[in-house]
Amino acid sequence: MKNIDFNQLYNLWYRKSLAFAKSYVQDEMVAEDLVSDSLVKLWQLMRDKEQDNPEALLLTILKNKALDYLKHEAVRKSAEEILVEGYRNELNLRISTLEACNPDEMFLSEIKEIIRKTLDSLPEQTRNIFKMSRFGEHSVKEIALKYGITPKTVEYHITRSLKLLREKLKDYL
Repeated sequence: MKNIDFNQLYNLWYRKSLAFAKSYVQDEMVAEDLVSDSLVKLWQLMRDKEQDNPEALLLTILKNKALDYLKHEAVRKSAEEILVEGYRNELNLRISTLEACNPDEMFLSEIKEIIRKTLDSLPEQTRNIFKMSRFGEHSVKEIALKYGITPKTVEYHITRSLKLLREKLKDYL
């Protein structure tokens, strides 16, 4: 069988080899490629040297090619699963972070800093009057008595402070 033509080899063992390969790789196109490669390799070996049992040699070549393919697929699937798991973990982290996100808390420190800077920019008396009114819960009359000014002047200082705060906090209101 040393001088066998490739077409003869193909016609003799292609269908049987394809059924064998397909039963393991479960993909017709891959099985066809494996069988074609195996038949070519067998044909080359048979051209170089007389083979005692070419069908067994073909089966061995095909088995090794199918094993290589399946091992490669196992590695590919494993890598794919690792990537999918990494993506899933990242996605879950983003979901939980977004669920835990509270816009009020996110901007609270920023707002406090703007208020502090705005109040620090006010004249001392205006700042103190505002703080007594809003944070110390003193009445306009009490503040007027403490500073020796009219209630209208106290209201002016409070209004001035509120106007500036509204202006500085316009993006948050």
